[in-house]
Amino acid sequence: MDNLQVEHALDWMAKTNEKIQDNKEYLTTLDQAIGDGDHGINMARGFGEVMKKLNGEAYQHAADVMKDAAMTLMSKVGGAAGPLYGTAFLKLSMTFKGTDVDYATFSKGIEDALNGVKQRGKAEIGEKTLVDVWSAVANALRENEGFDSEVILQSAKSGMEGSKDIKATKGRAAYLGDRSIGHLDPGSVSSFYLFESLAEVINEGA
Repeated sequence: MDNLQVEHALDWMAKTNEKIQDNKEYLTTLDQAIGDGDHGINMARGFGEVMKKLNGEAYQHAADVMKDAAMTLMSKVGGAAGPLYGTAFLKLSMTFKGTDVDYATFSKGIEDALNGVKQRGKAEIGEKTLVDVWSAVANALRENEGFDSEVILQSAKSGMEGSKDIKATKGRAAYLGDRSIGHLDPGSVSSFYLFESLAEVINEGA
């Protein structure tokens, strides 16, 4: 895969939705341990609505797919997840706009999305949030050339697994202090599903 085309963007969202729906209860269980307990429900509802929106439209550019996903998530997902994922996809759509989404553009898009999420959530790396996964992927993309599914998958996995040993300092989990250590961050896990889906799209489009 040389460029992220419209069909790749649509497939990426569809695969992410499948993983979120399949793991809704798991995400909820993770969130019950350290958060509000609604991450799985909110994400499943949000991505279900994203697919309804995307399936009803004809797209010319990957940027427009990202923009519709962003707007849907912002309006349909409760809690912190909607604004954060919505911001990430909105930043992707802005970076992708009007261009072929080659590797350099895609890498910059993930970087811009990461910065958007950090700003929106007022979170930094190492605070047990989805930022840990997005930053791991952004770093891996910056250090490599060309769409490599294994690079994306392994970087996302390391970011997700790393969240387990971190003490939460953001969101509801921060109230637990040291007791948050040993739990995976739900947002990191849902972000892993997103990038795992992307890796599958790259493999199929290779």
